Amino acid sequence: MKVLVTGGGGFLGTHICKQLRLRGDDVVSIARNRYPALDQLGVRQVQGDVSAIDPMLTASKGCDAIIHTAARAGIGGSLAEYSTTNIGGAVAVLGACDMNGVGKLVYTSTPSVVHTGRDIENADESMPHATHFSAHYPATKAAAERQILAANGPRLATVALRPHLIWGPGDNHLLPRLVQRARAGKLRFVGPPKKIDTVYIDNAVQAHLEALDRLSIGGICAGKAYFISQGQPIALDEMVNKLLRACGLPPEQRRISVGMARGIGFLFEQWYLLTGNRGEPPMTRFLAEQLSTAHWFNIGAARRELGYQPKVSLAEGMVRVSEWWLREGKFKYGG
Repeated sequence: MKVLVTGGGGFLGTHICKQLRLRGDDVVSIARNRYPALDQLGVRQVQGDVSAIDPMLTASKGCDAIIHTAARAGIGGSLAEYSTTNIGGAVAVLGACDMNGVGKLVYTSTPSVVHTGRDIENADESMPHATHFSAHYPATKAAAERQILAANGPRLATVALRPHLIWGPGDNHLLPRLVQRARAGKLRFVGPPKKIDTVYIDNAVQAHLEALDRLSIGGICAGKAYFISQGQPIALDEMVNKLLRACGLPPEQRRISVGMARGIGFLFEQWYLLTGNRGEPPMTRFLAEQLSTAHWFNIGAARRELGYQPKVSLAEGMVRVSEWWLREGKFKYGG
């Protein structure tokens, strides 16, 4: 196939591009910047904004499918910034599919589209989108997911995947921040231990390729969303400490109450708003919710309908993270 990967230079996008190339697919990436790693893989790169239709049309010309991973993530910034990339990007991708006759669209969504701020345990895809969001990221991702799944029809097959907390070698977001906070003595757990879902990077990529291959007009997975994880819920503090140990750091035990975390989050939100700071606050009310609630999901539908079976275990993934950190990570991120 000829496949366009939006955000091909990101953590997930790069790994998807690599696996597509390894199996012989022709791959195009669209992103704002150019990435030497993609050049080395033989990926054709188009530089442009994913929310702009012209570069999207150029990048998707002649493509059989699009894997749409590009997104504005995080907890800082304005609603307009998130809407432009997340909702505007979905509109541009759908427009490109229509105008260039692309028949398949795999969308990288997030489980936070159903998160209401309360515990979620063993939920499946029948759980509806939340009606209220405490951050711009899940609100705009939910709107984009609805648009993309609604576009499924006789000319375009769409599917949405909801991987949660992707981790692994090469992570340039979660792991470096975790290490930085731990080294600075600023890492704290919030409330009592609660179980969450995670997914190792290779398993997340595997799910995307399986969805791509199973997706067809009128097929079983067309127009549906799927939770993607290790299938092995784990307490957040246990997961964090496993990652810290993989990077040669001692475990963290300190905690603050949920009420204190929410209060601190509110104060940071107000301070950043008043000062016009567009960065990411160290705490927000949304982050306090995520850190203090259980959120793990039943992946039975992905197993049955996508053939998804996580191949890399939690233990094996940690070994690979440790090896990568010793080889490359600590030099990149100040270990």
